[in-house]
Amino acid sequence: MEFGPPEFHSLAEAIVYQQLNGKAAVTIFKRFAALAGEPITPEGILKLSDEQLRSVGLSKQKSAYLKDLAAKTAAGLLDFSRLLEMPDAEVIQHLTQVKGVGVWTAQMFLMFTLRRPDVLPTGDYGVQAAIKKHYKRRQMPKAHIMEKIAKPWVPYRSIACWYLWRSLDIKTL
Repeated sequence: MEFGPPEFHSLAEAIVYQQLNGKAAVTIFKRFAALAGEPITPEGILKLSDEQLRSVGLSKQKSAYLKDLAAKTAAGLLDFSRLLEMPDAEVIQHLTQVKGVGVWTAQMFLMFTLRRPDVLPTGDYGVQAAIKKHYKRRQMPKAHIMEKIAKPWVPYRSIACWYLWRSLDIKTL
């Protein structure tokens, strides 16, 4: 049995979850994992045909992203063992070489997989909306405004973002 790094599994899962609502994403990922094997490995993805990937609900585009992730990892272009020592900006640069992995996905990976404490995802709608609400902005804040507001949160901007996200979930009487 082949075991890949948990970070590879996590990034593959992030790709599957992109632009899907919670229940649909969970269902599709479970079907995908049943087909590819858990934990998800490059070999598990590369053995699947495009038809098999589409049969579990993955779009042609997401299938291509997953295959690109697997191929680049198998070829050694993506090295998950090095991520822990890399600074955040290098991790983002390293991960965004994969088709379908943008800055936002890389930032979520930094926060939730690598547990980096000081990430400010300025492109995240939830963080933007919470800053707009709590800082009484008329419109969604631009990145440079978010950076300025978040300056006092350094080195714990990830934690502040978790609170911002939660602040939008709370229902009060």
